[in-house]
Amino acid sequence: MKLFFSKKKEPTPKDAIITLRGNLAMLEKREAHLQNQIDLALRTARANATKNRKAAIVALKRKQQLEAQMDKITASRMTLEAQAMAIEGANVNLETMKAMQTGAEAMKGIHKDLSIDKVDQTMDDIRDQMDLANDISEAISRPDMFGVTLDDDEVNAELDLLEQEELDKQLLKAAKAPEFLPDAPTAAIRQSQSQQQQPQPNTNNTESEDELEELSRAMRIAS
Repeated sequence: MKLFFSKKKEPTPKDAIITLRGNLAMLEKREAHLQNQIDLALRTARANATKNRKAAIVALKRKQQLEAQMDKITASRMTLEAQAMAIEGANVNLETMKAMQTGAEAMKGIHKDLSIDKVDQTMDDIRDQMDLANDISEAISRPDMFGVTLDDDEVNAELDLLEQEELDKQLLKAAKAPEFLPDAPTAAIRQSQSQQQQPQPNTNNTESEDELEELSRAMRIAS
């Protein structure tokens, strides 16, 4: 009967630390993998910012989801790191206490009846176990674990920023066109300038599409 109801062996601080460090290594690998996926999603969004808006939005939403997973894993990793440091600190305290107890026993042998109320009850039980290990390291840091809410406005704002970056790059390329252009009739140049100055019809295009058309005209003139 004793065999079946024997008390389960409690893990030693060393075993606990080894387990925590193993889980931390796993989480770090997961973080690295997620970061690669986030970078890939961002590159996809950049590549499609001016070509395929729908694909760019899908890529940015995937990026948001991956970032949310990354935040959760980072919080978990921080919790495990705090727990590992707390156990290591508690183990150091335990070994220190053992050393202090050994020293106390030696002092008893020397002073025998030394009291002062047992040194104020062993310094009030070492200040109530160092205020219970600083309230168990601030309740293991209390990481927040909330649900994921995708923000379409944030996605669209980021897409607009990426689109503007691509347009700026194209404008910069157009500005670097050859300085010496073939001679063109003055009338043709004036006609081209006049066409640029004429108001464009209202076709309900987005601001980004208007900028892209302006860029195309500038590139045709430059070429």
